[in-house]
Amino acid sequence: MKIHEYQAKQLLREAGVAVPAGIMATTPAEAADAFTKLGGPLAVVKAQIHAGGRGKGTIKDNPNQHGVQLVRDSQAAASAAENLLNHKLVTIQTGPSGQTVRRVLVEAGCDIARELYLGIVIDRAAGLPVLMASSAGGMNIEDVAAKTPELIFKENFCPDAGLQSYQVRKLCAKLQISPSPSGGGTKGGGSAEKFMKSLCKLFVALDCSLVEINPLVVTKAGELLALDAKISFDDNALFRHPQLEELRDTSEEDPNELRAGKAGLSYVQLDGNIGCLVNGAGLAMATMDLVKLHGGEPANFLDVGGGANTEQVTEAFRILLSDKNVKAVLVNIFGGIMRCTTIASAIVEAYKTVGFNVPLVVRLEGTEVEQGRKILKESGVDIIAASDLTDAANKVVAATK
Repeated sequence: MKIHEYQAKQLLREAGVAVPAGIMATTPAEAADAFTKLGGPLAVVKAQIHAGGRGKGTIKDNPNQHGVQLVRDSQAAASAAENLLNHKLVTIQTGPSGQTVRRVLVEAGCDIARELYLGIVIDRAAGLPVLMASSAGGMNIEDVAAKTPELIFKENFCPDAGLQSYQVRKLCAKLQISPSPSGGGTKGGGSAEKFMKSLCKLFVALDCSLVEINPLVVTKAGELLALDAKISFDDNALFRHPQLEELRDTSEEDPNELRAGKAGLSYVQLDGNIGCLVNGAGLAMATMDLVKLHGGEPANFLDVGGGANTEQVTEAFRILLSDKNVKAVLVNIFGGIMRCTTIASAIVEAYKTVGFNVPLVVRLEGTEVEQGRKILKESGVDIIAASDLTDAANKVVAATK
């Protein structure tokens, strides 16, 4: 689950991480009032959407307007907000369609001496969180990793013990900043130890999947400040944090993905024209790979899980067919926990309930597979049977043409 920058900064503030003063606004008048409350002499009006690259992003119907704008009085703040609110912002992450800006963050300006980068993710190889730091702040970290990987420094840390002081000192030495207020360095920092340790504690405490500060600025006074903030949470751990559910902005999420989540289905919208309904995440990925291999383009990732019932399969079909780009549907089921007879009956019932207007290819394998195939064959519905996954991929790709 993603949240907005202003929400992420509030969580950082509560965790003891230094952030600029800022006020969220949903109207130009609120933005003007926010500038006045912040006290000037300058502020930044920042579009709030669940996507990066907002500073370089532009308003779709007005390319001269960017997603982050510097203002020097309340009237300019109102004007900037008016140019952003209820308009679509196009960034490198939104795609050409853009995302509608429904709120802005009016934030106090600061004196920037240097821009750095801090980020925390899970290091799958080490099985631990990893704190990443770079002197190339303000840049796309993926570009830094691809072109100048030597500028990214990493420290794995234990979730229970947290980031250690010696690790902070190692990172600070590479970033050329002082780790503590008593460090006396003139190259910035001053509060790096508290900043880094607090960030790592927050990552673990809230079951985050990503915490990113880009840029992390060193002010001319030598303090660290999170000028931007991005936080994502592990959906599987949200039951432990009911307070985070209040931060969810469903207007920023795909309607079909929300609908699938309510039905207990794992669904991700893609750009292809072949709808895929599969049980098991690994099998779903393999199915998409085979579709691509044989010249097709998957329209989605959809995992109905190992114990899907008729209602879930029916809702899955409704979601797939609501995508106007879908020209054919591939059902690929391996009956392990789930019996093929159960899923075959569910497919037939769902087919009759939903009403198909595109070809349906079905491949069944596993427990009670022969009985399941018999159910499909004798059902009287228009289903294209496939003997194996390669056959299924070939048939569904052909069906789209």
